[in-house]
Amino acid sequence: MHFRRMPIEVESPEQMGYDTIRNNLSESSYTDTLLRDTGIDTGLYDMLLAYGSHAGHEGLRQLIVKNTPLKRDDVLLTIGAAGALFIIATSLLGKGDQLIVVRPNYATNLETPRAIGAELKYIDLRFEEGFALDLDQIERAITHQTKYISVTYPHNPTGVCLTAGELRQLTALTERKGIRLLVDETYRDMVFGEPPPLAVEYGDHVISVSSLSKTYGLPGIRVGWIICRDPQLMETFLAAKEQIHICGPVLDEEIAYRYLQQKDRYLPPIRADIRQKFDIVKSWMRQQEHFEWVEPGGGAVCLPRMRQPEKVDIDKFYDILLKKYGTYTGAGHWFDMPRHYMRIGYGWPSLASLEEGLQSLTRCLVEAIR
Repeated sequence: MHFRRMPIEVESPEQMGYDTIRNNLSESSYTDTLLRDTGIDTGLYDMLLAYGSHAGHEGLRQLIVKNTPLKRDDVLLTIGAAGALFIIATSLLGKGDQLIVVRPNYATNLETPRAIGAELKYIDLRFEEGFALDLDQIERAITHQTKYISVTYPHNPTGVCLTAGELRQLTALTERKGIRLLVDETYRDMVFGEPPPLAVEYGDHVISVSSLSKTYGLPGIRVGWIICRDPQLMETFLAAKEQIHICGPVLDEEIAYRYLQQKDRYLPPIRADIRQKFDIVKSWMRQQEHFEWVEPGGGAVCLPRMRQPEKVDIDKFYDILLKKYGTYTGAGHWFDMPRHYMRIGYGWPSLASLEEGLQSLTRCLVEAIR
């Protein structure tokens, strides 16, 4: 495998230093959570720091599929969703195998298959088409070398969503073709409205990935998971996990378990706060004329673009944005997109920082016009 660092990680706020950014609009998650603010009585001093269950904390795995027809053994805990995606790619792909992947996408969904030497066939989502998924295009892309199709919904970085009907059509198509479907559902609990069923409920060939990082603002405890109803495939994923790091961090999994026990307490205020911030972004979009977007249907991110990029010195724009205005966004190249696109994460900053950052975008673009 040939690894290369991803721009989204090289240029991430944690690598640059959070103290260099005043208005951080680049994050893809909800606001980072202080452990003390969760109200969790950890009481972990007497916890034995031994190897944990290789599949992961049994109680946590059960909570993840609570109120679904799935069972605990359908869940494998991983080191974040990134760990899940790495396990899946390295388990299912070899050099020369083919993956069909929606683009733009979270970088790991692209870079790990590239490192393996797999062939990537892109389904490019187009702004002009509302970033809608073209199922006919997907069907035409499938060949005998296709191992699986990778999608992310609610989508990162655009925030668009699939309807339940579209998801059923996609799962039916992949089942008919005899290939697997990977659905990254990290933002599922952030859908504006009633969350859809887990994708794995539509078929044994479907693989679902998620984590506690995005919706709950808990990226520091590094807990994610794979859900799949194919026991033989899950055994393969478990073997991969054991060869990478044997088991997960028992402290992280215990905190995650205690947190999810109170999910009904934490989630409603998080969803309310995200909607308030989303309304701020909508208001800003209506009041300015330099950027346009496809309005998200969920998540905590959107992907607006400059209306007239040919009139803007884009390098100057990003330079002024950070150095003069202290504002940072995820430039389009993070997602194999032109740089006049940018991901704005509205779930992470405070209300005041979000508003200041959005106004900075408008002022900065005017200053960067050629």
